[in-house]
Amino acid sequence: MSLMNGWRQERSAPPLSEVYRSVAVGLGGTPLRRVLAFAGPGYLVAVGYMDPGNWATSLAGGAAFGYALLFVALLSNIMAILLQSLCARLAVASGRDLAQACRDAFPRWVSAPLWILAELAIIATDLAEVIGTAIGLNLLFGIPLEIGVFITAGDVFLILWLQSRGFRYVEAIIIGLLGVIAACFAIQIALADPEWSQVIAGFAPTREIVLNDQMLYLALGIIGATVMPHNLYLHSGIVQTRAWTQDPAGRREALRLATTDSTVALMFALTINASILILAASTFHANGLSDVAEIDRAHVLLEPLLGSSLAPVLFGVALVCCGFSSTVTATMAGQIVMEGFLRWRIAPWARRLATRLIAIVPAVAVILWYGSGELGRLLILSQVVLSFQLPFAIVPLVMFTASRAKMGELVAPRWLTAVCALIAALIIGLNVKLLSDFALG
Repeated sequence: MSLMNGWRQERSAPPLSEVYRSVAVGLGGTPLRRVLAFAGPGYLVAVGYMDPGNWATSLAGGAAFGYALLFVALLSNIMAILLQSLCARLAVASGRDLAQACRDAFPRWVSAPLWILAELAIIATDLAEVIGTAIGLNLLFGIPLEIGVFITAGDVFLILWLQSRGFRYVEAIIIGLLGVIAACFAIQIALADPEWSQVIAGFAPTREIVLNDQMLYLALGIIGATVMPHNLYLHSGIVQTRAWTQDPAGRREALRLATTDSTVALMFALTINASILILAASTFHANGLSDVAEIDRAHVLLEPLLGSSLAPVLFGVALVCCGFSSTVTATMAGQIVMEGFLRWRIAPWARRLATRLIAIVPAVAVILWYGSGELGRLLILSQVVLSFQLPFAIVPLVMFTASRAKMGELVAPRWLTAVCALIAALIIGLNVKLLSDFALG
């Protein structure tokens, strides 16, 4: 694109070039076939909304306050749906992912710090996945945590094999893993037998969320852990695996179908996060255990409380599936960030191993020095890093999609820009509070 179209630089090479426009999409065929052709990227994005940070906040919220924080889970999911819709809009309208857009729109003294912050977010995301997967392997097979974190590095070879088979294979594996996670929680919820009238009431807002300091703090944690910065880069890149027609009608349909895909997938993610909270509320809160926040402690308590040895096994299986699926999407997000900001391609296996080793080192150091009891603090630290980086991804996204010069006829409607700007301001405010709380201990 030229400078007349609002960008400082020409568009660089496409994101994930080995799978760029590899999934055929046309205006012909039945509506169902076109919807199915676009289904997939949204589910890779949804994986990021189920990471161990979300597990920890949902477990703590359900154990402490029952079903009351289900409204917060719903609210944060609506925020995520709107922001991810802007990612799809940016990709379809400009042909750029968010990293490329930052490079092409900003001078180097702005884009370089944005790249560094994005890389830190990828490392922090991978750290959370290392911890979650290692805990899951420990719970299921008794593998020591310090060995489990090294086992997680081996997934790079499986990821490379999946990518060589085609992007639809990657999507199929991720959707299959999400199905396993959903089935695990469905069985656990059935065993817990919650009060469904209270579950429904939990989705309604209540003043207690604001008036109760402890509830407000957990509510802020749920919102702050929901929108992940790497998902914004990821979605704007993987949407472009679809080969839609480049005329105005094709781009409009591509935007509509990509938004539908991410919306449906994120509503599925909401059911998983809500299930974690419901399980904690009906199992721990109902039995007077209001201080359950650690994943491994929740696993231990499930069997005696639910009266079934199957419950903790399903919990561990869901955690491992969640950790593995997250590693796939984090690798892709890292590749998109590096190629988009630097126009520098690196072999996926090298990128994956480098990122994973950076995450493994602090995890192993904490286990060996302090013991497994400090992994929770390391997990919190990773969420603080993500929270710090988040505004530096949201603000450019809202700016780009609000610019008619950059987006053309697919510029975001004013109401959508206004709502997303309010969401950005709210998330920035919550993250400032989170950082200040962390600094003050």
